[in-house]
Amino acid sequence: MRRLRIGLYVLALLLGCAVVFGGVLVQREHQDRQRAAADQERYGDVLDAARAEVQAFVNIDYTKAQESIDAVAAGATGDFAKQYDTSTKDVVKILTKAKSVMEGTVLWAGVVDSDQDSASVIVATSGTVANTSTGNKPVARQFRIKVDLVREGGSWKTSNVEFVG
Repeated sequence: MRRLRIGLYVLALLLGCAVVFGGVLVQREHQDRQRAAADQERYGDVLDAARAEVQAFVNIDYTKAQESIDAVAAGATGDFAKQYDTSTKDVVKILTKAKSVMEGTVLWAGVVDSDQDSASVIVATSGTVANTSTGNKPVARQFRIKVDLVREGGSWKTSNVEFVG
């Protein structure tokens, strides 16, 4: 009888340990899924912000030059925003004089690196540019652009833009 009680006690103890272990595994799986979902959402937000910024960057029309410039500036922050603001002071005059129209679309974008507050994205575009130097005829242009972003106030803003090979 005593052996039976000891055996039942050991069995109950083992079952209790198995239940606790199973609970820990379920909790970890749940946390991993939540983390993966948050990462996926962050990646989507980063890609959306990078695409929007580059889309604005590669679509400039001299007839709406300030609108084009404002679209890029709206997604910019930090040193990039300051540098962009400084460099666009005379751009409206130059665009108008050259009758420049650049039209482009984002072909693809991919996250290179990302954490909670910063990300780097490579974006490929295809489009055309037409101005007085091209005889106002569209000439094909493709760009690969590295966009660095930071999270500001719950949204992603561009902190740097770099043309890459």
